[in-house]
Amino acid sequence: MASDYYDSKLLETARRLLEVTSITEAEAEAEQLPRLPSGFYDAFVLGGILVVQALQPGTLLCHFTVPSRLLNSGGFLHGGATASLVDLVASAAFATAGLRTRGSPLEMNISYLDAAFADEEIDIEAKVLRAGKVVGVAVVELKKESGKIIAQARYSKYLGVAYSKL
Repeated sequence: MASDYYDSKLLETARRLLEVTSITEAEAEAEQLPRLPSGFYDAFVLGGILVVQALQPGTLLCHFTVPSRLLNSGGFLHGGATASLVDLVASAAFATAGLRTRGSPLEMNISYLDAAFADEEIDIEAKVLRAGKVVGVAVVELKKESGKIIAQARYSKYLGVAYSKL
């Protein structure tokens, strides 16, 4: 029973970070939510993402329908939009593990393996591989409903230093 409560808490944290892009800084602080960078661009990329499961602390599954606004001139999901999805979903996976998310990406390596087209349903799964005091590493996979991999990423992030009050 305690596990169900914890799982729903992880899921709600991820939903608040990814699905609700209009949360203010004051609301985040009042609810003690880790805060992802906000602004127009995050809302532009994340519009329509659904958090499906926080499988365990540090593992997150999202569902996304590719919108036409994120297509490149070739008519498929832009590489920059893919990189943004990797950054934001991996950051939310760090949050489900109880880690800080205010830091900056250190490194992102993405293998683009297939194309995703407008209105195509994809799953985005992020898993934290390791997190230390200030640096975390995650892997992210974007897949079609058929299971075919669109992109695989390895992502490392500076998680920020937790300052103690003196």
